[in-house]
Amino acid sequence: MSSFSDRLLVWFDAHGRKDLPWQQPKDPYRTWVSEIMLQQTQVQTVIPYFERFMRRFPDVRALAGAAQDEVLQHWSGLGYYARGRNLHRAAQIIRDDHGGAFPDRLEDIMALPGIGRSTAGAILSLALDQRHPILDGNVKRVLARHAAVAGWPGTTTVANRLWEIAEQNTPDVRVGDYTQAIMDLGATLCTRSNPACDRCPVASDCRALSEGTTGEIPGRKPKKVKLLRQTTMLLASHDGHVYLERRPESGIWGGLWSLPEVAGEDIEDWCRDRLERKPRSVEEWQVLRHSFSHYDLDIRPIVVRIGAPLSKVADGNDSTWHQLGNDLPGGMAAPVSKLIEQLKNGTQD
Repeated sequence: MSSFSDRLLVWFDAHGRKDLPWQQPKDPYRTWVSEIMLQQTQVQTVIPYFERFMRRFPDVRALAGAAQDEVLQHWSGLGYYARGRNLHRAAQIIRDDHGGAFPDRLEDIMALPGIGRSTAGAILSLALDQRHPILDGNVKRVLARHAAVAGWPGTTTVANRLWEIAEQNTPDVRVGDYTQAIMDLGATLCTRSNPACDRCPVASDCRALSEGTTGEIPGRKPKKVKLLRQTTMLLASHDGHVYLERRPESGIWGGLWSLPEVAGEDIEDWCRDRLERKPRSVEEWQVLRHSFSHYDLDIRPIVVRIGAPLSKVADGNDSTWHQLGNDLPGGMAAPVSKLIEQLKNGTQD
């Protein structure tokens, strides 16, 4: 029987994905951006974001020289915004410490923010054909099933075993094609549910298939009770404008523009302290629920109409009166954008 990698490459030549926008031309920068975008996000969702991102930031220097607001604006909708902030910081490090040239050593790439061993290996193998094993979610599933490695891959023991197998199976030639092939196999055939084992090129010696355990391998992460958190957001409105604040760098939606949150404060007191105005009217909208991976967030929107003139708050680095209908000042989380759109349209769901 031919080797695992040989069978995978034969399958890739016939069925692999070779026309994704980040594959041509092969370039470490384009590969890096795509790998970061593809974390936690499906290929079809990423494609339009990637193409728009590349038009605006075609190389490391363009990304490094941009304002974070603009980078996050181009990331808005992809979620997991720390990825966008790390991408921006890493580009600045590459510009300042590597002369603007993307590093070609695994250790140097892993030293950049937001890049672990698997992502660094994927960049070097896909873009430069260097021999490095990878272990993203799709690859973990393929290797765990093929070798019948039970347990959740998030544990150290299981992860170490899968890294050993990944190293053993990675060939010395056509490494980039092999890396793409095993990712494609996990994404298209060896899926979490209903895997297409009848079309798999390595099914003949897949232990999970022969043992009837493809449904149990890899093991799932132990479930935790999903928490529910609550917050109140104010839509302070005046003459077609809404008041926005930039969120702190740490925490959820770090660095994004958002509606101010009021924690246990009296609405009139907040308006008087922050805007030096009493609200003309206060209207509470129905709660908007937004789901994160580990918890749900119930947002209680309150619209406060502010009378003129507005003397205290001017546009600045951390707050602004945004004119409804204009381009947003920077990146913004989806539920906040939705509330602002409802304010602009004078509607609520």
